[in-house]
Amino acid sequence: MTPASVRLGFIGYGIMGERLLRAALDHDPAVLTVTGVWDPSAPAMTRLQADLPQVTRLASSDAVIAASDCLYIASPPASHLAYARAAFAKGLAVFCEKPLAVDVADAEAFVAEAQKSQARCGVNFPFASSFAVDQLRAWMAEGVTGDVQRIDIEIGFAAWPRPWQVDAASWLDARAQGGFTREVGSHFLFLARRLFGPLSLLSHSVAYPEAGKSERSIAAALTAGSLPVALSGMVGDTDKPDHNIFRITGPNGAIRLRDWSIAEKQEKDGSWREAPDALPNEKMRPLVLRRQLDKVAALTRGTDQDLAKVSEAAEVQRVVETVLKV
Repeated sequence: MTPASVRLGFIGYGIMGERLLRAALDHDPAVLTVTGVWDPSAPAMTRLQADLPQVTRLASSDAVIAASDCLYIASPPASHLAYARAAFAKGLAVFCEKPLAVDVADAEAFVAEAQKSQARCGVNFPFASSFAVDQLRAWMAEGVTGDVQRIDIEIGFAAWPRPWQVDAASWLDARAQGGFTREVGSHFLFLARRLFGPLSLLSHSVAYPEAGKSERSIAAALTAGSLPVALSGMVGDTDKPDHNIFRITGPNGAIRLRDWSIAEKQEKDGSWREAPDALPNEKMRPLVLRRQLDKVAALTRGTDQDLAKVSEAAEVQRVVETVLKV
């Protein structure tokens, strides 16, 4: 018997909500269908009507929950857990944007609640479905690096927020919920944790040079499992809107993930060679999101998948929030 299509409801129609919504609309309807969208922002709902008039616009978060098998939460971080708990109370699965919350203690309490009730919940760290990460794993298995010795993470931005996020600057560039460490750095910390083991923060520094704004630079030393990890991030040190490197080094050589989706191997002369099937992020993102949505359907049905667990997300959040402390 073919399982019924998973009904996916959306709370939030910002950048992340729109990206996943478009991916869901393009997905196999036998696997997953969009049941409706609600955003508390009237301008967001107006934009949704103009962008995607075929999508049902629902009147409240309760209406989305009532119409769905799985709730996708893409609202600002402070609201995530209230929506997730409301969905769990109705027996839904939950797929949540990171961070789980802005309060670490509340996030950890939520993890305990979810584990105790065996609630179905995944967090949207797309590196869980990245083809480039698959390539890094394959290279390591082939011995390209040898036994890994260290990981270096570098993230940089011409300005913060990035150009496509300026409409959300009121919270994305505020210290309470925003900043590039939460928004971007968390993805690479998740990747280090997923590939190499639990995270432990050894030291950190952070700078807030603009009153009332989010951080403009960070540096941190960590371990992932037994491996040293160096994390650095800065606004204004690159002319690229969004630039990042996740480098893995061993005695035999180095490999890296560049700009979200490009897997590269270092040559003997020090240059970097892209994987043959590498694609820029704007072309790779829809393919990765399709993979994520297949896993969301599996999560909802209670079958095996490897989305980021809430425990992993809470661990990443704990590190991020500590890095952001003065």
